[in-house]
Amino acid sequence: MSVQGALQFDEISFRDPAFTSNRDAPVHRWVPWIAGYSKHFVADAIARYAKGHSVVLDPFAGVGTTLIEVDLAGHEAIGFEINPYAAFASQTKLNAHRVNPDRLRRTVQSFGVFMRGALRENSTPRSQPPQGFRTRSPFYSPKVQHKVLLALDFINEQDVPVADVFRLAFAASMVEYSNYSYEPSLGRKVTVGRPEVDDFPVMELLAKRVSEMADDVAWYRHTRVLGKRRGSRVFEESFFDGYQEIEEQSVDLLITSPPYLNNYHYNRNTRPHLYWLGYCRSPQDFRRLEKLNFGTYWQNARDQARIELDPSIEDSEIRQTIESVRQMNPEKGIYGGSGWANYAAQYFNDCLRFVKGAEWCLRPGATALIVIGNSILQGVPIPTDQFLARIAELSGFQVVDIHIPREARVGNSIVNSSVRAGSSNGHGLYEAVVELRRV
Repeated sequence: MSVQGALQFDEISFRDPAFTSNRDAPVHRWVPWIAGYSKHFVADAIARYAKGHSVVLDPFAGVGTTLIEVDLAGHEAIGFEINPYAAFASQTKLNAHRVNPDRLRRTVQSFGVFMRGALRENSTPRSQPPQGFRTRSPFYSPKVQHKVLLALDFINEQDVPVADVFRLAFAASMVEYSNYSYEPSLGRKVTVGRPEVDDFPVMELLAKRVSEMADDVAWYRHTRVLGKRRGSRVFEESFFDGYQEIEEQSVDLLITSPPYLNNYHYNRNTRPHLYWLGYCRSPQDFRRLEKLNFGTYWQNARDQARIELDPSIEDSEIRQTIESVRQMNPEKGIYGGSGWANYAAQYFNDCLRFVKGAEWCLRPGATALIVIGNSILQGVPIPTDQFLARIAELSGFQVVDIHIPREARVGNSIVNSSVRAGSSNGHGLYEAVVELRRV
């Protein structure tokens, strides 16, 4: 079936994939995340497409929503993730069944004793703030930083996997008591009218979070289906570089959501986590992550010479759409359409790389479900879901359907930004599930 014939928009096939429903779900709630999809969407997909023992792949694993649901259901989960913090979060969640919840609770009590004593005596922390981490204003106030460093002293003395749970609790909460916040990108609180944080009960919050995580660990150990799966794995590398590490045609189901065509900078928005967890020490580490990213960023693409669409993407509408973006607002120079067209061209070139990797991994007849949102660049609507489906079709996939479980999503930074849009001409943003079958 061609992609045009597949546009049946089956509204009842999948529940709303928005990540917000994960915020109260055991284990999933450990890490807030700006993007991703709900555990309910993944559970629906597993119930429908994973028959018997299955190997399920997520090439853009994020903080592990797919992997956790797959593991809970008794299947084998494989994920790829370039962001070290997100990969750490995914792996720590997958290891939840290996943690003793009673030991976690006892360690929480020891943590309280340690912190109260260290604060009473005004102890000097052994831990130090990351030297390469630079922000426009102090990330933590002196009082908060003193507490954070003492907490890290305690965490660093613990054994794995207890230390990893504490470390993840710290990383997931660290922005709350900083002078920064997400609006939705990371920025100073004072710029959005919020006061800086002079002091905060760091010990109490971390103890509360880890206690909740202990309850979730107990739930996970009780709920997890025991199967004959091999150990689930998270590869901290690009899917493009690592997919051939998976046995060819060994994957039964692919569920993923690649970065959208919205220029959201995941790596920059996790800078505090990457530095404070020790994954980054200098700006060079970030440049390495940017090179691994799906697509590129407009900030990187705008100064480059014309980026051409891969010649094998023989689709006139994709090419014409990118050219329409390129012709927009030439008087704005690098802020006009040429840079955004480069950005879009690189994005769809990486869509091609993605479907080629998926073709390698999936067995014949297997299903791929890709959650993706459309975009509007320089006022030009871009049906990213349909373009991805066409690229997959050119690469040998059958397009089964394009489902639209969410007909409206928030994305004002794309629609209304003077840099990115111009007029949106009444077009809105939606979220789609592209359903493919490996032929």
